[in-house]
Formats: sequence, C-alpha cells, structure tokens
Amino acid sequence: MKNVGMKPDTLRSATAAARFYAPAHCLARIAERDTEKGDPQASARIAGILAAKRTDELLPLCHPLPIHAAEVHFEIADDHVAIRAEVHTIGPTGVEMEALTAASMAALTLYDMLKPYAEPDELAIGDTQLLDKTGGKSDHSRRLAEPLGAAVYMVSNPAADGAKSDAAGRNTADALVSAGFAPLDYQVLREEPEALAQTLDDAVAAHTPLVITVGGTGIGPRDQVVETIEPRLTTPMPGLMETARAFGQKRSPYAVMSRGVAGFIGHTLVVTFPGSRRGADETMAALLPSLIHILEIHARFTADKPA
Repeated sequence: MKNVGMKPDTLRSATAAARFYAPAHCLARIAERDTEKGDPQASARIAGILAAKRTDELLPLCHPLPIHAAEVHFEIADDHVAIRAEVHTIGPTGVEMEALTAASMAALTLYDMLKPYAEPDELAIGDTQLLDKTGGKSDHSRRLAEPLGAAVYMVSNPAADGAKSDAAGRNTADALVSAGFAPLDYQVLREEPEALAQTLDDAVAAHTPLVITVGGTGIGPRDQVVETIEPRLTTPMPGLMETARAFGQKRSPYAVMSRGVAGFIGHTLVVTFPGSRRGADETMAALLPSLIHILEIHARFTADKPA
C-alpha cells in the first residue's frame, strides 16, 4: 500500500462512467422504475454511493478516504443505460477508484434487478472508464513548466564544520532540482547573521527567483535566521509558513517550534525551512506546489511589466 503520509490534503474529484446494455422492454422497466425488486434507478443509485464510500474494503490497495459527496446519474438510451458517477473528497490521494467502483456497482445493481426479465446473453455491462479527475498533481503541479534559478543555504555551524550532516539542506536542494529549478546554488553557511545577510543580498541582487534557508528557525541563542530575514521582507507571505506548520503539526507536535517566515525581498521569494531533515522534508512536501504557482505567476507578472 502506497505511503501518502507526506502528501498534502487537497480538494479532489473524479467522474466515471459505465453502460448497462439490455433489451428495450428492460430499459422501459428502468425508465418506469418498475421491477419486482423495486425501483431499479433508486436502488442502483444507493448501491453506487455506498460502493464509493466502501471502496477501500473492496480494493485491497486503496486508502480509506472521507467521501464528502457522491452521486450517480442515469441516462436511458435506445439499447443501454449510461451511468455517470461523481465522487468528491479532501484528502492526500484521489478518488478515481471510488468513482469507477460506484459506476460499476450501479451497473451490477441494474443487472441484478433486470435479470428476471431477460436471457443472460441479452444483458451486458461495459464501457467502464474514468471521464475526468481534478485535484492533486493534475491541478497542483510539483514541477516548473520552465526552469527558474534557486538557492539553498544550509545555516548550521556543525554542518559548516563538518561535524554534522547537512542532509536537510541536500534534500531540499535535490527536491528543487527534481522540480525543475536550475541553476541551483547550494551553500553551507555558519550561524553568523552578517554572513547570511550578505549572501542573501547577493542572491537578491542577482535576481534569484527563489532562496530557501535551512536551519536557524528554532529557539536557540544562535538561531538568528528569522531576525536576519524578516526585516528585509518587502512583501511578507505568512500563509506559506502557516501552511507548513499546520502540515508538520499533523505529523509531529514539535512543528510549532519553527519560527520560520516567508515573503519577497524585491523579486526574490525567500522561505525559511527548519534545520532538521524531517522538518525540512515536511516543509517542502507542504509548500512545493504553492512555491511553483507563486513563482510562475510572479515570473509572468515581471515579464509583462514595462521596463
């Protein structure tokens, strides 16, 4: 079963279709809602909705999801009933299988209720397919359409001295490279506000689109990254770090300790990640789609702005 614990919850939906083929007299019974077992459309609708809610019990590798809405629709044609199932959730993975299961179960229910009125070779189920889906990667890209430059600065005395791994910084840089950021500048800096300020000023002067610092956001006496960066922000974006802390809080109660800030300094977006590998990974998982969206919008805005 795939681990989706590092994927953020997003609004997701899916629509699937299936067809139930039957002779004309059976289709008439469906239209008239008249079989010995009751109303076939009402029964198939409820069966499809229940199937969407219990898909994880039917398909062994599906995750249980909160189903916020599900509906099944029927359209009667000359030789078949067209079934359309819609499912919505807010979760870390999509509801494609829930929609497909709903459409399939609705078709099976029609089959069961109409089988007394036809020969086996007169009834069939087919054309089951996913029509569309929204949310997740389809709507919230985790990769740039065009490359943009970035810088990652690991701020840690132990890492700078070689006494501690800079895995948090390296993981952050690798994630940006995988997302299409290039060129990427990576540096390990000592916990000296003046050095960080100068490095940051150089990146802003070079019009680097994105700068991520890693470390120095905690409550230790040398944690001065926030104090160095926050006064320089020309357009604060508190929602970024609020999102990161909320994401982390669901995975560790210690996420509240991060004092990270984010925003633009001129045309450079600066985001401060925590220094632990886990904290940095969780922050990247929470923010990457937003960072890409913000930077792509900003790039278009600056490109359209008169010189």
